[in-house]
Amino acid sequence: MPESADLTALRDVVEGPLAEIAGRFSRLLAEDWPHQALVIFTLECTGRPRKVTGAKEIADKVAIRELEAIKSLVEPGGHLTLTATLGGAARTVWAVRDPGGTLLVLVPRPSRKRFPRPGPLAEIFGIVATSIRQQVTQASPDYLAESRAASSERARTIVEMAAAHETALVTILSALRSTRLDDHRARLVATDSASAALVALRSAHETDLALSEEPAHTAFGRLRREVRQVTRHHGAEIEFVAPSKDGRPLPGEVAHAARAMTCTAVLAFTAQPELTRLRVAWTSDETALHLDIRDQESGELDVAGLRLQLDGRAKTLGATVEVDAVPGWGSRVTVDLPFEPKSDRAGEAVLADLNRRELEVLRLVARGQRNKAIAAALGITESTVKFHVAGVLRKLDVGSRGEAAALALTAGITTEHSA
Repeated sequence: MPESADLTALRDVVEGPLAEIAGRFSRLLAEDWPHQALVIFTLECTGRPRKVTGAKEIADKVAIRELEAIKSLVEPGGHLTLTATLGGAARTVWAVRDPGGTLLVLVPRPSRKRFPRPGPLAEIFGIVATSIRQQVTQASPDYLAESRAASSERARTIVEMAAAHETALVTILSALRSTRLDDHRARLVATDSASAALVALRSAHETDLALSEEPAHTAFGRLRREVRQVTRHHGAEIEFVAPSKDGRPLPGEVAHAARAMTCTAVLAFTAQPELTRLRVAWTSDETALHLDIRDQESGELDVAGLRLQLDGRAKTLGATVEVDAVPGWGSRVTVDLPFEPKSDRAGEAVLADLNRRELEVLRLVARGQRNKAIAAALGITESTVKFHVAGVLRKLDVGSRGEAAALALTAGITTEHSA
């Protein structure tokens, strides 16, 4: 790792909100690898497989098919300088592919075509890529919040596309039915309208965020394999009850959260003495996915500890969690994961958008501490504190530390432990 790469800054890159990781990583690399734009591409992140920052004429036009083409040219664990189409134009790019498959693409500044020290960059990117994979696999609250935001954006885009195509169809039908146009002119007008609508549809499809849903029974099949892997040395018999194949597909964040929360619960159950049988069931209706994990054993489940592990994900997705243990009878965990976010969040629920470090900073701000004292308490620099405070104010949509502190006090986070 180059000397200029500050470990504290790298920690802030991997610990901050997943939605903003491209921007933070770009700032970290700016001095040693000057670039106009940066793209991180990972199909594991169903919410936003492309994480882009930099010049808008590049960043706003990056398509998944372009990244797939670049990725196919770079060996896992390798790096290349190449000319490739990115953002709709041929450009010189520096590409690094992590052994796990995550791709980094930098568009160098015009004066810096030579790829400086690709080996150290690959090492740094490996840490960032690993962090992204862990957040996705563990369904961290940061990842779930980003993925849910992406789902909302997709829903809005679908509504807008439907309205645009309805307009196109009405235009075509109007031209064909018009008594003022002869057949030839009507066909020309209809053809032009249809062609324009088709181009718009293809463009939207290319820039859409792919792999956003997963059939419930497919997600459950992956869960079954994961549970069998983590319990392979445990003697308990596990009964799996899969959801219907005809059920509603799961949004990506719901599928990841459901697997992670189920695995967390299973591990907690297997920590009980003399566990011999466990039942894992998923069912769904039109509004939510329902998880049900139960046994009929001693009822010695660590209820408080398990709730602590589940509540962060549950709060992010608006899920409800019930954990019960009755000595001598057994234990049960139920989770209801809604498919859609609630449209009328309470004011303090905005705090769920803050990551762990931002919550720590906000907690100390609410106690009246200044930047210097906060930096000393958390072991970070004052500039890093300023960075987190600015992020807190932006996410809470407030204009001052006082307003942020008032929200924190209302929500009672000044006495809570870090998530």
